[in-house]
Amino acid sequence: MRPPFTVEEVRWADAAQALGAIRRTVFVVEQNVPEELEWDGIDPDCAHVLARAADGTPIGTGRLLPDGHIGRMAVVEPWRRRGVGSALLVRLVEMARRRGFESVALNAQTYAIPFYRRHGFVAEGEEFIEAGIPHFAMVRLLRE
Repeated sequence: MRPPFTVEEVRWADAAQALGAIRRTVFVVEQNVPEELEWDGIDPDCAHVLARAADGTPIGTGRLLPDGHIGRMAVVEPWRRRGVGSALLVRLVEMARRRGFESVALNAQTYAIPFYRRHGFVAEGEEFIEAGIPHFAMVRLLRE
């Protein structure tokens, strides 16, 4: 059975409005991340993924930084726990592998660690606060 959404690789210049709307809803509105922290100015240099519902509505996003970090993973509330986050993460990992990275890293919100563990990520170090939210650094090796 085909999922009721798609995930595509997009450029910031082409999809900034959709990507930004998701991130504003999830991070700025729901999680109270300050605007100046959310918009760090590096989006044009990143590779992005965009999930859309069958009707074309943007429902999720994530980005791959030039250094191999994954970030800004966000799924709008009605679509959580329906496989969107997993599909986004799988695509981002594939993108990193194609770019020749030996590993990928991310800063996971502490509550989401089990999600990332299911995708092969391992927590490193101590919990830290980023944008007022508890996080752990996580890494996944990409060697076959």
